[in-house]
Amino acid sequence: MVTLFGKRIVFSIPSLRELYTHMEWADARVWQVVAEAPGTARDAELRERLFHIHRAQQAYLDLWTGRTPPRVTADRFQTLSDLRSWARPYYRDVMGFLDALDASRLREPLAIPWARLFRSQLGPRPDTTTLADVLLQIPLHGLHHRGQVGTRLKQLGVEPPLVDYIAWAWLGRPAPAWVD
Repeated sequence: MVTLFGKRIVFSIPSLRELYTHMEWADARVWQVVAEAPGTARDAELRERLFHIHRAQQAYLDLWTGRTPPRVTADRFQTLSDLRSWARPYYRDVMGFLDALDASRLREPLAIPWARLFRSQLGPRPDTTTLADVLLQIPLHGLHHRGQVGTRLKQLGVEPPLVDYIAWAWLGRPAPAWVD
């Protein structure tokens, strides 16, 4: 349990690990459908959305670990398989980060360099965020964009996978099944 700005909020490293494990499982299921469905390899909108999901994941991990994020654009990847191969090591790396993370750091303020870019959408200057806030952001961000990927798959005539957290729990919290 973490107290942030006088409020009791449930953030623990085990609960975050659970969310990140589900996120990897859900991402792997999406990639499995994308890899098997005809016509997805050439769809620019799908490619861009998948790239955005994984670029954001990596950018935040770089922020948390103090690494300078490399400049990566979607056109770096010739195929969706190349993009998937680039994205996969993130899950191992983020779990390593969570394993090494001291829970006391969850309360630390974390300045997000790109927060100012959202000021026009948000209005006032962004308030202080903590490492816990930002660690929660990534699974929620992926959830939002996986929904967009599912919608695009439907538009392409492909049935998107069921990736709800509760489905993962009902299935016994299976490990991710990545396609190669």
